[in-house]
Amino acid sequence: MTAVAKISEVPNFGKKVVNLSGQEVLLVNIKGVIHACENECPHQGSPLTAAIVKDGYLSCPRHGYRFSLADGSCKEHPECTLKIYPVQLDGDEILIDLG
Repeated sequence: MTAVAKISEVPNFGKKVVNLSGQEVLLVNIKGVIHACENECPHQGSPLTAAIVKDGYLSCPRHGYRFSLADGSCKEHPECTLKIYPVQLDGDEILIDLG
């Protein structure tokens, strides 16, 4: 696991993009629970930095595909799955594993 940011850098219901091994990873904070996913919609590659976070889902700003932050699934379009990365917290440090 690699430290990528501090919890204080990702506001509640906010997002932060970090670069790890040349890959952009989007961090999302939902009430103190940090999620990490790829920063590109699997549908057509739109950046997810402008995505809307609501009810544990991330909605792509381009076509509205809704991805579960728990497992990356998209109920309406099951062929599209967002890559989700394991997250651990160590004090104020956010650690993720790209696998």
